[in-house]
Parts: sequence; structure tokens; C-alpha cells
Amino acid sequence: MSVVEQYARAHIVTDVLEEDRGAVPVVLRYDSEQDPRRVHVALPGAAPREWAVARELLEQGLRAPAGRGEIRVWPCGRVQAVVEFHTAQGVSVVQFETKTLTRFLRRTYAAAAEPLPH
Repeated sequence: MSVVEQYARAHIVTDVLEEDRGAVPVVLRYDSEQDPRRVHVALPGAAPREWAVARELLEQGLRAPAGRGEIRVWPCGRVQAVVEFHTAQGVSVVQFETKTLTRFLRRTYAAAAEPLPH
């Protein structure tokens, strides 16, 4: 079994009835046996939230705006990427450093023994 887990710092830009809280710890997780096509993003908070994001969507969103269902991803300048999560309660907008997400994705492809997409 190949599990990749990476702790990252991200900015929660907007959240339901919350203001920018600055950098917060976020857990990025991938399990090649349990869910080989998705990564999981766990956000902190009074009620921790976790989303399953298609690896392909996350990678596409690092280069150009992309979205599927309740998740949107897009580049924000040269060094940041935004991931937007929609729920019935509202929207959470999380800003990551692009290099953090890229490094994590590379590790997931290596763990799954898949070639990196072009």
C-alpha cells in the first residue's frame, strides 16, 4: 500500500462567517489502494472538513481554471493556486503555494508508479 501524506500551510481566504485567519495547517493525503484517482484535503476548524479532489483536476487547475462538481481550482499569479470548495453551508476558498501542491502531486504519481502526465 502506498500512502502519501503531506502537511502544508494554506490561507483560508473566505469561509462561512469567518474572515481571513492567515496561514493554517492543512493535510494533503493520497492512498493509492483506497482511492487511486483522488487526493484528500483536510482543513482545520471547529468542525474539520475533508474533501476528495481528483488528482487530474488539481493538476489541471495549477495551469488554468478547472472545476468539477463542488470543487474549483485555478492558478493565482505565478506562485499560488486557489482551491474553492462549495457546500450547502457556503464556500471555502483556500490559497496554496503552487510548489507545495506540485511537490505533493509528484509524490502521489511516484507512489502509484504512474508516469507523470505532460
